[in-house]
Amino acid sequence: MKVLRDTWLIFTFETRIMARNPTVVALTLAQPITFLVLFAPFLKVAMAGRGVESYGDAYAVYVPGLFVAMGLLGGLYAGYGLLSSLRAGIIDRCRVTPVSRTGLLLGRALMHVALLEFQATVITVAALPFGLRVNPLDLVVAYALLSLVILLSICISYAIALLVRNENSLGVLINTVGQPVSLLAGVLIPLTLAPLWVQNVALWNPFAWATDALRALFTGHFTAPAVWQGGLVMLVACAVAVGWSIRLFNREVS
Repeated sequence: MKVLRDTWLIFTFETRIMARNPTVVALTLAQPITFLVLFAPFLKVAMAGRGVESYGDAYAVYVPGLFVAMGLLGGLYAGYGLLSSLRAGIIDRCRVTPVSRTGLLLGRALMHVALLEFQATVITVAALPFGLRVNPLDLVVAYALLSLVILLSICISYAIALLVRNENSLGVLINTVGQPVSLLAGVLIPLTLAPLWVQNVALWNPFAWATDALRALFTGHFTAPAVWQGGLVMLVACAVAVGWSIRLFNREVS
C-alpha cells in the first residue's frame, strides 16, 4: 500500500507541474495533428484494394499507428526529464524522505502516461470530423493497451538514461533505435504491405503486436486474436521493462 500511496503522491505532484505549462502540452500536439491531417488521406489511395474504401476507413487504419508512434517516441523522450531531475538534485532530495524509490519512479512515469493519453484523446476527437468511427468499448480497451505501450517505452527510456547518464548519448540512442522500431511496428503503413522478411522481423517487435491489436479494435474486431495476443505481448514486455528500470533506479539512487 505504501508504494501505491507514494506513486500517487509523486504522480499528482508531477501532474501539477505539467499542468502549469499548457503551452508545452499544446506544442507537443502539433506534429501528431499534422500527420493526422496531411498523411492519413494518402492511405485511402494506397490501400484502396485492401478494404480501405473511405476516409473513415483510412483513419481507422492510421490513428492506431499514430497512437503507437506517439506512445513509443513520446515515451522514449521521458528519460530527459529523469536526467534533468538527477542533475538538479531533485531525486537526491527525495532520497531523504520516506517516499519509496519505486513510487518515485512509477509516479513520474504515470504522469507521462496521463499526458500522452490526453494527447491520444485529442487526436481521436480531431479525427472524428474526417470520418473516424469507433465503438466506445473498443476505444476504452485501445486506450488501456496504449497505456502499456507508453509505460513500456518510458521504462526503456529511464533504463537507458540511468545507464548512459548523458543527454547527448540518450538522444543518439533514441534516434538510432526509435525510428527503426516505429517503422517495424507499421505505424505509418500496415505491415501487410511490407515484404515477407520485414513482417518476420517485426514479429520480434512488441510494438508491432500492439499496433495490430489497436487496428483490430479501431476496425471493430474486438474478438480478433490480434487483440488478446497484442495485449499479452505488451503485458509481458511491460512487466520486464518496469522491473528492469526499477532495479536500475533503486541501485543508482540508493
